[in-house]
Amino acid sequence: MKDYCCSTIPESMAEHNDLGRLGEDKAAEYLQAKGYKIVERNWYFHHKEVDIIAFDGDTVVFVEVRTRTSSDVLHPRDSVMPLKMRYLILAADNYVRYKKLDNRIRFDLIACISHRDGRWDIEHIEDAFTAQAE
Repeated sequence: MKDYCCSTIPESMAEHNDLGRLGEDKAAEYLQAKGYKIVERNWYFHHKEVDIIAFDGDTVVFVEVRTRTSSDVLHPRDSVMPLKMRYLILAADNYVRYKKLDNRIRFDLIACISHRDGRWDIEHIEDAFTAQAE
């Protein structure tokens, strides 16, 4: 990946999308290694997307994945704004209704940071927010 001097904006949208996809792959691998069962990836309700839907035991977990490079100023966990939380909640509500689920649900955040040397830092925040998020 190319160095970006004083910028958090990737040189191209394709590069940005590739990084995001790679981060989602890393997050899914991480969850599977922890024993989660991935049931959906990139699930949409209208224009509202859930990156990963998984089961942690009997709990349905809706996971937002945020990926950044180590040179980015804003940490991925700080990039989830209230509007995005509301969209995730709406999509999760639709998914639960569509699948007729009666399980406990949880909203998690996985922050993936890619380093220039190929290392990845993955931070999993369980119960990152609740359905009462404003």
